[in-house]
Amino acid sequence: MTNRITNRTVLIVGGFAALAVVAAILLFARPRGTEDLGPETAAEMDGMAGVSGMEMGGEGTIGLTADQIRTFGVTFGTAERRALERTIRAVGVVDFDETRMAYVAPKFGGFVERLYVDFEGKPVSRGQPLLEIYSPELVSAQEELLLARRLGEKVGRSGVEGVAEGTSDLLASARRRLRYWDISEAQIDRVLATGEVRKTLTLHSPVSGIVMEKTVFEGQAVKPGENLYMIADLSEVWIEAKLFESDAALVDEGMEASITIAALPGRMFSGRVEYVYPTLEERTRSMKARVSLPNPGGVLKPGMYATVRLERDLGEVLAVPGSAVLNTGEAAIAFVDMGGGRLMPHELTLGMAGDEWVEVIGGLEPGQRVVTSAQFLLDSESNLAEVMRAMMAQMNLSDMEGMDMDTPLPADTGAMRGMEMPREEE
Repeated sequence: MTNRITNRTVLIVGGFAALAVVAAILLFARPRGTEDLGPETAAEMDGMAGVSGMEMGGEGTIGLTADQIRTFGVTFGTAERRALERTIRAVGVVDFDETRMAYVAPKFGGFVERLYVDFEGKPVSRGQPLLEIYSPELVSAQEELLLARRLGEKVGRSGVEGVAEGTSDLLASARRRLRYWDISEAQIDRVLATGEVRKTLTLHSPVSGIVMEKTVFEGQAVKPGENLYMIADLSEVWIEAKLFESDAALVDEGMEASITIAALPGRMFSGRVEYVYPTLEERTRSMKARVSLPNPGGVLKPGMYATVRLERDLGEVLAVPGSAVLNTGEAAIAFVDMGGGRLMPHELTLGMAGDEWVEVIGGLEPGQRVVTSAQFLLDSESNLAEVMRAMMAQMNLSDMEGMDMDTPLPADTGAMRGMEMPREEE
């Protein structure tokens, strides 16, 4: 069975190779005119110059009749000067407003005696008690404060020059030390008013917001600078939008933005671009822009997915419909109506792209008609005309007019005449 399949394959390949060689000889041996080849052969050769009855011209020009234009569905647009606008769409994520976040970290060490805010997600107000902490350092600082005041009361009436001023400075220094530890003036005054050293002092919330992180528990020993709470004000939030590299140059700070949230269908939010990040993410080839927007009622939660829409006015430019541009990979081409059904491909230099129109920097003049549909069909026919013309130019037909078609083939091709094709096994 394997030998039979192999022989059949060799037979087919050999047959195609022989036909290809014969076709090449006939093509290059064809006289300048087609009238000597017979009417049928001449008609077939002429048909290669224009598939579907299209008429080929110089420089890839194509000629179409009115019926062909209707049959192929060819439509036209006009190159014109017009105001160009572009809608930029980007995906984003709701994030915290970093300017409205605060950490609660004591500047002294101690032990947590009591928690007033004991779970994450709890809303707090500015000045609300968070926890009570016992610190030997705080106890010593309070004792120094009371001692400085008593000393000032005793020597304040002294007639010795400079003594009263010294005790006053000592009291001010004791107060300043407690303030540096974020102990409020009200707490300091309470210690002075009662004359008693408090074992614990209360830490209060520096801002209003939601407790997003809590890393402290009752009885826990804490160190100076350790973060105990993270509180975020969600009355305003940020949208971190990712822009395509091609759109990054069109986005400026201050632009109005329309935002829709996947989790809140049917609702539209308005914000403003506050900052465009100066770096590009190499992995995703995108840039980030920060949109700030109010969050009434706290309906926008950090982590929600968002779609950001930005409107950019590109000014008045020469433009064509986007459907008129055919991108070949190396160039942008538009087929221009030259009149009388003649369509000629023009290479364009493009600028910025709008929603439906594209800026043309070079290659067209205002008022020229361009094809807006069926460009791929026209491009294939135009390329076919160029190939056929190049092939005919390479033929030296004048030297081959008297060529005898019975002349033996060259050695490399004539050898195939005696080639024995393997027979298919029975």
